[in-house]
Amino acid sequence: MKGTMKVAVMNGIGQMGYTNRDIPQPKDNEVLVKLEYVGICGSDMHYYETGRIGDYVVEPPFVLGHEPGGTVVEVGKNVKHLKVGDRVALEPGKTCGHCEYCREGKYNLCPDVVFFATPPVDGVFQEYVAHEADLCFKLPENVSTLEGALIEPLAVGFHAANQGNAHAGQTALVFGAGCIGLVSMMALKAEGVSKVYVVDIMQKRLDKALELGATGVINSKEEDVLETMAKLTNGKGIDLVIETAGMEITTRQAIHVTKKGATIVLVGYSKSGEMTLPLSLALDKELTFKTVFRYRHIYPMAIEAVASGKVNLKGIVTNVFDFGDIQLWYCEPKTIIKRLLFKEFAERCHIYKIQFFGYLPDTYLMIIQHVQSMINDFFAYHFVGCLFKRFFRQSSQVLG
Repeated sequence: MKGTMKVAVMNGIGQMGYTNRDIPQPKDNEVLVKLEYVGICGSDMHYYETGRIGDYVVEPPFVLGHEPGGTVVEVGKNVKHLKVGDRVALEPGKTCGHCEYCREGKYNLCPDVVFFATPPVDGVFQEYVAHEADLCFKLPENVSTLEGALIEPLAVGFHAANQGNAHAGQTALVFGAGCIGLVSMMALKAEGVSKVYVVDIMQKRLDKALELGATGVINSKEEDVLETMAKLTNGKGIDLVIETAGMEITTRQAIHVTKKGATIVLVGYSKSGEMTLPLSLALDKELTFKTVFRYRHIYPMAIEAVASGKVNLKGIVTNVFDFGDIQLWYCEPKTIIKRLLFKEFAERCHIYKIQFFGYLPDTYLMIIQHVQSMINDFFAYHFVGCLFKRFFRQSSQVLG
């Protein structure tokens, strides 16, 4: 396909814009996908607000976005399992296939992986992408491309469940009810875990967790997590914990609430990368710690879970934005919210500073009009960093 496409680019910290680029031409083993939905991940927001995550530093102009779903519009000559018109979910990381990790099947640990929106590799906030056909997974008729885009975070949840050897008869606890916490909870339920509880400090997040199938929830601002879980388990403790908040306090609580011989899966990254934990207690309990880095061999399983109705991905979508609204979504509302709220709510704003983003015009107009009376609900609903999941919908017309 010839022509140019519209691409959303990060031109600097807090600066989004557009440019036109040539539509990529698929190689023999690739397909060209017209993108319809791309999820906006917490990592996208972190790059946008700070310009880096650890050693990965953005050098503008840079394209964000690594959670795509779309329709195949062209296939390379060696591609046999996909055809024009197939709707697909794209796994965003291409590995070398030759290192020890790839040979062992642990390709997510490949040191030479090329992953969308991981500097210096551009992401896919654009209209088309050429991608390895083996990393494009055909969606069943009853799975939309919106859900296809959300297969990527769902894969993290299933990988966490698999790392914890989740199975029927267990009682599990998930710390954090953001996007990854919610998909982890749904993955646990899909894999047959009998009871799954969720902990968070935001009641609206917890309400969403209940809506999506959590057995019960704990608002840790209002309840003592250890006492409540002791009551809920009759003092036996938890079999499996998935920690997605990345905080020292929740990781410490995870060690305390587990029974002897239990497993704790660490998913969330802490801000400093370091924690002080009660390891003597962990040793006494002979706990097993597992960690998660992305996922491996998960997409087919995750797609089947959505197709069968075991996982409700549409339930975690809060907003859908047109591609042309990305400048408004990223930039203008963020500035207004900071001006309105930072002075009076400095402490809370500091705690949730990564979460100042993504507000529709009518939302922040409402805040301007009702900031005093509605401030508590506003924080509870909006400042949840990637609350469940936000999208912008790609416009589809080829430019030029």
